[in-house]
Amino acid sequence: MVRPIFYLHGFASSAQSTKASYLGERLRRCGLALHCPDFNQPDFAKLTLTRMLDQLDREMSAHGPEPAVLIGSSLGGTLAILAAASFGRRIDRLVLLAPAVMFAKEGHHLLPPERIAEWRRLGRLPFFHFGDNAERMLNFTFYEDSFRYNPFDTVFSQPALVFQGRHDRSVDPATVEAFARTRPNVTLSLLEDDHQLLNSLPRIWEGVSGFLDLT
Repeated sequence: MVRPIFYLHGFASSAQSTKASYLGERLRRCGLALHCPDFNQPDFAKLTLTRMLDQLDREMSAHGPEPAVLIGSSLGGTLAILAAASFGRRIDRLVLLAPAVMFAKEGHHLLPPERIAEWRRLGRLPFFHFGDNAERMLNFTFYEDSFRYNPFDTVFSQPALVFQGRHDRSVDPATVEAFARTRPNVTLSLLEDDHQLLNSLPRIWEGVSGFLDLT
């Protein structure tokens, strides 16, 4: 049976992102489908990592018993790491694109401390949603829930291929290098690119196609 392949989009992104579309088209040429769960649904305001894990669990179950390949971008990379540890043999391998490995650590979050305090006080704040090209409200429970997880120290055994831009201003390349350095199952490629990695998509596809034995 064919391994199902899932693309896990980043924070305030969408299942129709540029990277998802690019990789999906190339996988289709190989006769494969790219499944792209929409983690904004049913309500972006109530988004949490726990909800994302539960949604991914259901999506994988719906596509049969074969171990899945997870391609995760930014926060989607965080999700892929957590899923690999949580779901074990149900995950075959990972491709991580600028993974937010320090996401749940103090000082590495979405906002500076003073804005976090405001978020806590108000219970919700607007965030620019790149998928919708508009501001969307997000509840403070997203922040609170994130501290249930520690992607940087998460242990998983599946092989992982990581692509990280050297000029990324959202995810510190040094933290991704440190994450990969102590894991023999992780292969890191540093690219002359920013967080979006759009200029490196041909190089990423070359690596992914080899990693998935498509060439």
